[in-house]
Amino acid sequence: MFFFVVRRLIASVLVLLASSLLVFALCAASFDPLQRFRQRQPPPTQEYLNGVAESLGLNDPFLVRYWRWLSGVFTGDFGETLNGTPVGPQLITRLGVTGRMLIAAMVIAVLLAIVVGVIGAVRQYKPSDYTFTFLAYLLIALPTFWFAALLKEFVAGGVNDLFGRQVLYTIGEQTPGIELYATSGEIWADRLGHLVLPTISLALLSFAAWSRFQRSAMLDVLGSDYMRLARAKGLTYRRTVVKHGLRNALIPLTTVVALGVGTLFGGAVITEQVFVWNGMGRFLLENGIRANDLNVVLGWLLVSAFFVVVFNLIADILYAVLDPRIRLS
Repeated sequence: MFFFVVRRLIASVLVLLASSLLVFALCAASFDPLQRFRQRQPPPTQEYLNGVAESLGLNDPFLVRYWRWLSGVFTGDFGETLNGTPVGPQLITRLGVTGRMLIAAMVIAVLLAIVVGVIGAVRQYKPSDYTFTFLAYLLIALPTFWFAALLKEFVAGGVNDLFGRQVLYTIGEQTPGIELYATSGEIWADRLGHLVLPTISLALLSFAAWSRFQRSAMLDVLGSDYMRLARAKGLTYRRTVVKHGLRNALIPLTTVVALGVGTLFGGAVITEQVFVWNGMGRFLLENGIRANDLNVVLGWLLVSAFFVVVFNLIADILYAVLDPRIRLS
């Protein structure tokens, strides 16, 4: 197991380097950091633009620019934005905002996928199975931004009307300036109210696809010989399903969830736009892509890729835990 983890870590570092080099090349070829200077009125002189390009290192060879950024990352320096502010501290702050939404969404989605997948398989072709299948395909077909807009329009208003006060919030990750007058408990309650709808939006869209994988895996397991043998030995149906069937049926879902982390990051970008969260998604779109800022885009990519690699590593380790027949040596 130790050498397996070491090999995976080495491979993960190489994947991160390759992906960062590829994105750096694509962004360097397509981004124009001087665009905002050219749009000024009156337009700046060519000598001024040449000076800005020189200060940003745009005239250096491609590999020199990439190595300068990469060597900075090794020391914890993600570079500066075009406005001169460090990228690293902003990434950490925004990661905390996005992280609480992603973690909550992933936990809810996994639990729902397991429960719904198992019920759908055990009660195959029953009304509950048809109902879950219909809901799953409906959620899979819904675009992320539209589903989030529906939650804002109907769920938030209905719940707030039911309680007679604002319980669910549709804009921002917390009330602006609440730290100035509220206690820590009131701040967390406020954040929870802001967290509910974005989390539900992200979780339900992920759970829908994952529940289908769990249902298929569970159906395969229920028809296995060892399940019939367990029943023949006198085990109850519930114990056979939970103790022997569910453990093996979780293996495919583990892979799907690990691979779905990247999709969750992509969904978070859209969700943050709809609910106006100042997380990593808005940081990427507004401070990175829209401003043609290479350091911001690379910082977002590196953080996202890091978590994708980590979750894939966790999935490989869980493989061995769930199924001891899998040898990792």
